[in-house]
Amino acid sequence: MTDLLLFIIVISFVIIQRIVELFIAKGNEKWMKQQGAVEFGEKHYKYMVMIHVLFFVVLSTEKVLFERELSHVWPIVFSLFCFAQFMRIWAITSLGKYWNTKIIVLQGAKVVRKGPYRFLKHPNYFVVAIELITVPLLFSAYYTAFLFTVLNVIMLMVRIPEEEKALKSLTEYEGVFQDCNRFIPRIVK
Repeated sequence: MTDLLLFIIVISFVIIQRIVELFIAKGNEKWMKQQGAVEFGEKHYKYMVMIHVLFFVVLSTEKVLFERELSHVWPIVFSLFCFAQFMRIWAITSLGKYWNTKIIVLQGAKVVRKGPYRFLKHPNYFVVAIELITVPLLFSAYYTAFLFTVLNVIMLMVRIPEEEKALKSLTEYEGVFQDCNRFIPRIVK
């Protein structure tokens, strides 16, 4: 199998996954808003979407223009990518109808503290961070890995405080997650 074919397979998988997630998110958004949920962070959401779309464009451009090859340590990088996929599914299924790509909060809803949320406040953002590093590194696209890691950090510096503020204002989030870290799992209490 050539590097380009493997690249097309991996990128296609991730893009299809994102499209499926958008359908899930749209259905969850509709249900939550019917229950009276409120949306927060509308101003930055379009920039987050733009970053994720540009990621695929820049990654593909770097792969083709610079003729990037499969990494020599691809089994390790691919294992991390697979771990991220497991974590993504676990995070989405743990939140169920409350999972979304937008910040949508239902006042008084029970805060979910199961699945990966037992260990991390934001496992889905942790997964995205892993993906934005591993997918480019899988194909030796170092510029893309660096650029989108930096852009993701900047976005999360806006996104996470906005999300936590929204959750604190309408739920018991602060009390439920007082002993939990944002990104580094706390295994032992």
